[in-house]
Amino acid sequence: MRKVADCRDYPSETNCTLTISGEEDEVVRAASEHAVSVHGHTDSAELRGQIRGMLKDEVPQHA
Repeated sequence: MRKVADCRDYPSETNCTLTISGEEDEVVRAASEHAVSVHGHTDSAELRGQIRGMLKDEVPQHA
């Protein structure tokens, strides 16, 4: 099952609208890089754990 991280679910000062989808490890890696570079978070195992806990299952387009 593909996973999704969507910045729109977590309002920020930048009003970010990025959505990342893919296999869980790919999404966690990309979302953590995004959180650091765009939102100013510090890269850590804790950040990646928080992101992993916030992922949602991707809903197939044909569903």
